[in-house]
Amino acid sequence: MRLFFAIATLTAALAQQSDVVFRTTTKLVVVDVFVRDKDGKDILNLSKDDFTILENGKAQTVSIFEVQRLDTEAPPAPVAAATPAPKPDEPARPKTITTAAEGKIQYRDRRLMVLFFDMSSMPPADQIRAEKSALKFVDEQMKPADVVAVMSFATNLKVEQDFTDNRDLLKQAIKGMKIGDGSDLATEAGTGDDESEDTGAAFEADESEFNVFNTDRKLFALESAAKMLANLPEKKAFVYFSSGVGKTGMENQSQLRSTVNAAVRANISFYPVDARGLTALVPGGDASQAASRGSGLFSGQSQRRQQSRFQDQQETLVSLASDTGGKAFLDNNDLSLGIQQAQNDIRSYYILGYYSTNPASDGRFRRLQVRLNNKQLQAKLDYRSGYFAPKDFNKFNNSDKEQQLEEALSLGDPVTDLPVALEVNYFRLAKDRYFVPIAVKIPGSEVVLAKKRGGDATELDFIGQVRDSKGRLAGTVRDGIEVKLTAADAEKLEKRNFQYDTGFTLSPGAYRLKFLARENQNGKIGTFETTFTVPDLSTPTEKLRVSSLVLANQRESIKSAVGGATNNRKQLASNPLVDKEQKLIPSITRVFRKNQSLYVYLEVYDAAPNIFSAVSFFRGKTKAFETAPAMVTEALAKRPGVYPVQFELPLEKLVAGKYTCQLTLIDEVGKRFAFPRGSIIVLP
Repeated sequence: MRLFFAIATLTAALAQQSDVVFRTTTKLVVVDVFVRDKDGKDILNLSKDDFTILENGKAQTVSIFEVQRLDTEAPPAPVAAATPAPKPDEPARPKTITTAAEGKIQYRDRRLMVLFFDMSSMPPADQIRAEKSALKFVDEQMKPADVVAVMSFATNLKVEQDFTDNRDLLKQAIKGMKIGDGSDLATEAGTGDDESEDTGAAFEADESEFNVFNTDRKLFALESAAKMLANLPEKKAFVYFSSGVGKTGMENQSQLRSTVNAAVRANISFYPVDARGLTALVPGGDASQAASRGSGLFSGQSQRRQQSRFQDQQETLVSLASDTGGKAFLDNNDLSLGIQQAQNDIRSYYILGYYSTNPASDGRFRRLQVRLNNKQLQAKLDYRSGYFAPKDFNKFNNSDKEQQLEEALSLGDPVTDLPVALEVNYFRLAKDRYFVPIAVKIPGSEVVLAKKRGGDATELDFIGQVRDSKGRLAGTVRDGIEVKLTAADAEKLEKRNFQYDTGFTLSPGAYRLKFLARENQNGKIGTFETTFTVPDLSTPTEKLRVSSLVLANQRESIKSAVGGATNNRKQLASNPLVDKEQKLIPSITRVFRKNQSLYVYLEVYDAAPNIFSAVSFFRGKTKAFETAPAMVTEALAKRPGVYPVQFELPLEKLVAGKYTCQLTLIDEVGKRFAFPRGSIIVLP
């Protein structure tokens, strides 16, 4: 198995989130506690001596005690601008979230609220609706205790405005966001089945791989925002404007749980607001989309899938809210009420802080209990249930490291400190045997380098399991790779990715893959889970039998790999993506730049020679570009009956935007055809 440098193509696809630098402390534990009587009224006359904090059953000494009194009659002091305005000749610096020193309350008697606009999930109409509701809240509904920050996510995470009570600055930040930015990613892609929208094309694109990555980006942006806010001990209400986040099966569960965990650690409650408002679903779709292409409209299957897809998008919003103590605001056209809901939920509370007596840096969960010493006082306490201890990876020995990976692989709650993207393909080797290559991408910005023998180096560990539909182990992989970089490559690491590849030989069937990657300088682990199906191409069919469609943006020499776990040339020879010592590097994110070339690769099985092939690019229903037709006449020398179809296409003539790439294949002798499709995004 080998590790290659992959060209970074999307500024914030997975490698970058923001220019913001944030730091958190692992010694001080902060707990926000809401204390209310039986009538639901706040109890604010308690002192430090009235509380007892237990960590895993052991009493802790309360070192920090503050009362946050919100909505009192006396107006709080104004919040000074955190970032001074740049001078006329000075370039504007990126806005950041400012944080105070450890244990210091920066916003005393203030309610902290974040307005987060997920532009990548909202079409322009919903973006306008969200902007108007935010402006309405700032103009008419902000209270003296409120301080508000504005953040957005289109192609990268941006802090539009740090916490402030200055209404003019907030309105300027909200109005400054560009309507339509990121909206190309707002529409959920199809799955290429018979019930999809009939656009007039012969076949629809299967964009499920693109959907998995797109959803993970949204959730990872929320996790990054939570980490930025983690050093503020105050309770934060995070208002998330979105048009729903649709998950693709179980593939996004790892990132969803990681996002929730980061929010809980940062004392954040999510308040998602569905920017679509009250939506009436027209059976079969309204005038904005074409009718169903199959028989589902007549059987009711299309309507059920339509309703299920809509509910799944809202279910993600509900999960974010319920798992962090917030509330989702759905099916209402007055979106400002969703912001008020978050505003009303955060009332006066206590901030308790202590230094844990448990020095172990084992990464285990520690349960918290907060009690009132006056047992006669009937009150309800609301606080987080616990936290994960820090991990000192440098003190792990080889046995500890191996045990950590094995435990992480078996955990129901996956570890996702390291962002990981993954793609699965399949190629037929024999009638009952298929090679399934796995491509894994890790952002270079997340990898820490160490000086070693005069150069820069790091180590990466990989472990994965494939199980069949009955839960039986079908394949495993375990690799450790030492990465050595030149000084020039180390300087470019922030803008490049590591791409690791491995593979399994499997029979046709349904499978589940769980894959982990660990960076061995600081011990960060990333997890990716997915299900996939290897089809049985030996069954009779009227369609042309083809492999997966691979879209790539580079070829690399096997010798140019920055690290490798094996030199098994027989294994390399069985990989269809390796040809003449050159390896095709799949573009997992399906994002390209105009100065790059698009490599298209696919295999055709059991066909006659002279297969007609061509590549087309569609924007909606419009054909933007089509290659000249090519005839595939020669089968692979070592694999009789297998015809490789490959194109190399410069993208300089395409306008930036989202495209559907279609490979047209026609076997004129056998009277069979195929139109495999995939979505790509072309950046300037």
